[in-house]
Amino acid sequence: MALDYSTLKTLRKNHPAWKLLVADHSPLIAGFVHKIFIAPNRRRMGQADLASALEDYLFTLRETEGQDAFPRRAEAYLDEWASQEKGWLRKFYPQGSDEVHYDLMPWVEKALAWLENLVQSPFIGTESRLMTIFDLLHQMVQGTELDARSRIQSLERQKAEIDAQLARVREGHMDMLDDTALKDRFLLINKTARELLGDFREVEYNFRRLDQKTREQIALWEGSKGTLLENFFGERDVIAESDQGKSFNAFWDLLMSPTRQDELSTLLHKVFELGAVKELSPDMRLKRIHYDWLEAGEQTQRTVAKLSGQLRRYLDDQAFLENRRIMQVIQSIESQGVQIKNNLPGNDFMTIDESSPGVWLPMERPLYTFPVKPVIEEIVSLGDGSDIPSDILHAAVFVDRLKLKGIIRNCLQTQDQVTLEQILEAHPLEQGLAELVTYLSLAGDDEKALFDESRNHRVSWTDKRGVTRGAQFCAVIFNR
Repeated sequence: MALDYSTLKTLRKNHPAWKLLVADHSPLIAGFVHKIFIAPNRRRMGQADLASALEDYLFTLRETEGQDAFPRRAEAYLDEWASQEKGWLRKFYPQGSDEVHYDLMPWVEKALAWLENLVQSPFIGTESRLMTIFDLLHQMVQGTELDARSRIQSLERQKAEIDAQLARVREGHMDMLDDTALKDRFLLINKTARELLGDFREVEYNFRRLDQKTREQIALWEGSKGTLLENFFGERDVIAESDQGKSFNAFWDLLMSPTRQDELSTLLHKVFELGAVKELSPDMRLKRIHYDWLEAGEQTQRTVAKLSGQLRRYLDDQAFLENRRIMQVIQSIESQGVQIKNNLPGNDFMTIDESSPGVWLPMERPLYTFPVKPVIEEIVSLGDGSDIPSDILHAAVFVDRLKLKGIIRNCLQTQDQVTLEQILEAHPLEQGLAELVTYLSLAGDDEKALFDESRNHRVSWTDKRGVTRGAQFCAVIFNR
C-alpha cells in the first residue's frame, strides 16, 4: 500500500489504531491493555474482573496525576473503548456464560508494537537480522531452483562446509558465540515470538468476521441450501488458500508436532541458562512462549469450530422444515383418501389391502454373487512388499465400553454427578490414551454429560514400556 496523502488522511480518520495514538488518554489505554492483555497473553476477560483491574490501575494513577485526572468510573471507560466509534475492545457474551467479556482487537496490538519500538533499547542487534536475511534468501533461491545440477552443487558446498566444521571440532577448535552475538540473537527471538502472538489475534479476527458474515447470510437467506453452502465454503477457502491462511496452517502443523514441542522446550531452557541472556533480565514468559502460542491457536481453532456449528444448526433447521413439509403432503394425501372412501369412482378404481403399494422393479434385483471366503495366512503381505507377522493383528488394544459404562453408573449410584477426574482417581487408566478417549466418547454420546471448557483436568499413566504419559482435557461431568 502506497502511503500517499489521501491514504494517510483516510487512515487518520477511520483506523482505530491511529485513533488510539491520538486519543486524550492514550497513555492510560495503552498502558492498561498492555498490562492486562499483552504481557500475560490473556485472550479474554470478564467484565467484573476487568473493571476491578482498571479501578486499581486508575487508583494508582490518581495518586500521581491528581484525583481529577480520570474522573469517570472504570465501567464507563470500558464501554467507551468498546464502542463502535473507538473499537479498541470487543464486548461480547461467550458461549455458556451470562457475563459480558472483553477481548483486545488486533489493531490495538499493532499500535502497541509501534509504541514499543519508540522506547530506546539498550542494545540494538543487527548481525542476527542480516544473517536471517541471508538465510531466507538462500531458502528462496534454493527452493525455486529447477536445475538439478545447480541444486547438487549447492548441497555439495554445504556438505563441504559441514565437513570442515566437523574437522575443526575434532581437532579441538570450536567456534563460540560471544556475549554480544548471544544478546543480538536473543532479542530477535524475543521480538519475533511476541509478534507471532499478535498474528494469532489477527487471524482469529478474520475468522470471527467470516463467522459474523455467515450468521447474517443465514438470517436473511431465502435461497437453496446448496447455494448458501457454496458461498460459505468459497469464502472460507479464500481465507484458507490465502498467503496468511497457508502460513498459519503450516505454522500450526509444525507447532502441534510433539517432537518440535519437546525440542523447543529444551532449547529455550538451555538458552535461559546462558550468562549473557541472564544479563538482559529477560521476560520469563518467553521460556514458555510455545504454550502461549498453543493457547492462542486453540482460541482461533474454536472460532473456526463455531463456524461449523452454526452451519450444522442451519442444516438441522432446514431438515426439520423439509420433513415438516413432507408430513404435511402425506397428511394431505391421506385426508383426500378418506374423503373419496365413501364416494368411489367408476369400475376402473381398484382397492388394495396394504396401506401403501409395494413396487419391485425387475432391474433392482441384484445378480447372484459367490460368497468370499477369506484365507488368513501366517504372514501378512504389505503394499510395499515387506512382511509382518500376523500376530500383530491380535495385539490391538481393545477397550470394553460396557465395562466403562458400568464404572460410571456405579459412581453415580452414590451421588447425583461425578467428574471424569474423580472416576479416574478411583479407577486409574489401565489401557492409557485409548481408554481415556473411550471415556470422552461415552460423554459425547451421553445427553446428560457436560463439557466445561473453563476448567482443565490432567491425568497420567505408565505405558507398557514403563514411560510416564500424560494428557490434559477439559472438565467432563456425568449426571445421573
